[in-house]
Amino acid sequence: MKVIVIGAAGTVGSAVAEALGERHEVIRAGRSGGDYRVDMADIASVQRLFDQAGRVDAVVAAAGEVHFGPFADMTPAQFDIGLRQKLMGQVNVALVARDRLADGGSITLTSGILTQEPIRYGVSATTVNAAVEGFARAAAIELPRALRINVVNASVLTESLPVYADYFRGFEPVPARRVAQAYVKSVDGLQTGRVYEVR
Repeated sequence: MKVIVIGAAGTVGSAVAEALGERHEVIRAGRSGGDYRVDMADIASVQRLFDQAGRVDAVVAAAGEVHFGPFADMTPAQFDIGLRQKLMGQVNVALVARDRLADGGSITLTSGILTQEPIRYGVSATTVNAAVEGFARAAAIELPRALRINVVNASVLTESLPVYADYFRGFEPVPARRVAQAYVKSVDGLQTGRVYEVR
């Protein structure tokens, strides 16, 4: 299969690209590096990515920025970062993939543990993650041509603890290589409308 991995330069994305690369042709994409550049928040940029990549069988979105900060001080512009980048960015990927993927192809999006376990300063992340999962569950029942869509929801990464440990006290971290296997399950499996939790 031919698979696009968006966010392939990131910690999760690079592990996903490596794991999928064992069996598939992987096209790496991102805002600042990879085989192709893409800004998920700009649907025209996502369309160009698919134009450049040609016919593909699957796409993984392992990217999406959100604002972390105290809710008491949060502005609409700060909240909008997550809405544009992580939510609408992934919705844009799914909208374009719906029309461009090969029959039976798959779309894999990314949420995170803050959907179920909010933390201080994580209001935007919790909101956006929950919306991504709701979108995928609803889209799954309407996708044409036997297309599938799933979401990976992982705990805090082991690799991220040096930066985020203070916010995730008591959380069980998971290594990126283990998280990557949930994306492999989504791409290579048969399920749709699923949220694969990695804890």
